[in-house]
Amino acid sequence: MAKITIRDVAKEAGVSISTVSNALNDVDVLNPATKLHVLEVAQRLNYVPNLNGKMLKSGKTMMLGFFTTSVSGPYFYKLIETMSRQCERHGYGLNVFVTKDKQVIMSNILGRRVDGVIIYEELKIDEQDIEVMQKDKIKAVFLDREFSNETMGSVTFDSFTAGYEAAKYLIGLGHKRIAYISGVDTMFDSVRRREGYLAALREYDLPIDDDYIIQGYFEEDSTFNAIKAFIRANASKLPSAFLAGNDLSAMGCIQALKVHGYEVPGDVSVVGFDDVDIAQYFSPPLTTVRNPIARQAILTVDHLVRMIQGKEQGHSQTLTGELILRGSSHVPIN
Repeated sequence: MAKITIRDVAKEAGVSISTVSNALNDVDVLNPATKLHVLEVAQRLNYVPNLNGKMLKSGKTMMLGFFTTSVSGPYFYKLIETMSRQCERHGYGLNVFVTKDKQVIMSNILGRRVDGVIIYEELKIDEQDIEVMQKDKIKAVFLDREFSNETMGSVTFDSFTAGYEAAKYLIGLGHKRIAYISGVDTMFDSVRRREGYLAALREYDLPIDDDYIIQGYFEEDSTFNAIKAFIRANASKLPSAFLAGNDLSAMGCIQALKVHGYEVPGDVSVVGFDDVDIAQYFSPPLTTVRNPIARQAILTVDHLVRMIQGKEQGHSQTLTGELILRGSSHVPIN
């Protein structure tokens, strides 16, 4: 069966091609009855507009692009779901690009496959790439760095302060041996949270032990294995508290401690980051730093759309966390 064209719709409706085009594009020049008649004919014939032609004519895709190296875990689920809903409110769709290939990323960005881009961690977009994007007037919002110029902005968490305050909370409970479970060393939030943790230790003159920086890669399984290996190698100097770079790492840490017979928080306290939905239902309920993930998603889409519309220039926004006290932290037993 041949594909129905706009010419077929015009012929069946007994109107001109331009009238069909105006009806489909909701151009306010038609008699309401004529517009309704054309739309009913188009629906009856199952006419699908040529989006490529529409894009070429308008210069817009009405799509935003989210570029990331991963979409696994509850943080990304909430982030992407909220961004997608907010895109729809603005009349846009959301394309998600999962890749570590910078050539693929830049070709999609510079090739105008989307009207604006949202860029997340580990994509290795450097200053030279940003200069190229700026020269091409690409509208972008970064989630992996604080940045702003005329056509680009950022929406990030204040991970340094959050890391500092979380460590300070544990110190205030009386903990002196506090380990940090790091994420990925090249990731903005991971680095800043670790720096905040170290700043708190220095401020309170607590020793900094390299063995107490444990790589968990922001993953539950990786952290579970890393903590088990740490306990086997350092049973004589087990910390009284672990500060994890995210909630998944905190959960992996708790599971590993339980396997080795330690109770949380009876023997060891554990604090996470993000306050993902499952954190309050975990056993024990997780003390964590709540990051406003949904708010980050909404502000990101709103800022990007306003830049595309020419209503504002790029600017940097920083969101603060909130310490949520639950059942995984306690005063040390010794």
